[in-house]
Amino acid sequence: MSLHLVIANKRYSSWSLRAWLVLAHFEIPFTETLIPLDRPDTHARILELSPSGRVPCLIDGSERVWDSLAIIETLAERFPDLPVWPRAAAARARARAISAEMHAGFGGLRSAYPMNLGKRFARKARGGEAAARDIARVEAIWRETRAEFGAGGPFLFGAFSAADAFYAPVATRFDTYDVPVTPETRAYIDAVLALPALVAWREAALAEPWLVPSDEVED
Repeated sequence: MSLHLVIANKRYSSWSLRAWLVLAHFEIPFTETLIPLDRPDTHARILELSPSGRVPCLIDGSERVWDSLAIIETLAERFPDLPVWPRAAAARARARAISAEMHAGFGGLRSAYPMNLGKRFARKARGGEAAARDIARVEAIWRETRAEFGAGGPFLFGAFSAADAFYAPVATRFDTYDVPVTPETRAYIDAVLALPALVAWREAALAEPWLVPSDEVED
């Protein structure tokens, strides 16, 4: 039975991007259904496929997995030969910890800097102290993880892993809003943006006909 991923707009849906990147980067065969956001039938259409009424949702035969972290753990179990998580135990533990931290937190950053792959906004402080703390924490995570585990390549653990998928939407946000960052952070952002799977996602995002007006205007 082939895997099927339910997602929302590639232009905006950061949680969809996380699951999709793992599937696409590791060349796991799958099909997708995209349900546009902010339309009268959006919730009803998602609810037909996802028990939570949210995306992403992975459909595997009769099974449905409707959370991005749960989807990625499911993929890691189903495809143990693929390095979805780093192979070394210490690196894998760190990768899971920082991914769970992103999954559960950073509300200030999320609300002040929504993902939008089709815009570039002028640099300015947004979101007050909460967003500033989140940005500083993200930079610290990237810096410390790269220093300890990243010697083998440009990603957090050298090679691309699920941890990079979790932080990829943040990398796009830093780029979209021209957030001032260190040269080391910028190098990591550039590596993420150059990932072939992310390039393909962005190209598809820019070809979409749907816009969410609230995410298209300067606040």
